[in-house]
Amino acid sequence: MANTLYKAERLSRKKVIEKMFAGGSRSFSLFPLRVVYLPVEELEAPVSILVSVSKRRFKRAVKRNWVKRRIREAYRLNKQPLLEAVQQNGCRLVVAFIYLSDQLLDSSLIAARMQLALRRIAEDLQSQAGALPSAETGGPSC
Repeated sequence: MANTLYKAERLSRKKVIEKMFAGGSRSFSLFPLRVVYLPVEELEAPVSILVSVSKRRFKRAVKRNWVKRRIREAYRLNKQPLLEAVQQNGCRLVVAFIYLSDQLLDSSLIAARMQLALRRIAEDLQSQAGALPSAETGGPSC
């Protein structure tokens, strides 16, 4: 499978973003990233992502865009294990990557943390799939 990041894989629906940050989502931090994810049903792509870099940390848009490009590239190159886990569970997932550091960090560090984050999400999906059926929990099927 090609390592591409299609338009459908970028989260842009305001209602889904609001639902994601309103509550019910899971999150964890792997410096310099905070990862927030939520199983949903109303998207066409198996996994959609959102990348956020605070204007408070980087005043210049050039630096914010540099960091967002690095995060998207790290996701694009390392997304395969997460896609396989999501397809095994038969669900759809939205993931937000929030940059926490106030310094421009090396791309290799961002890529390494991205691999850990995606592996952790995939493991969590695997463990949830074996726990309870979705009819009992009342939530999405992930």
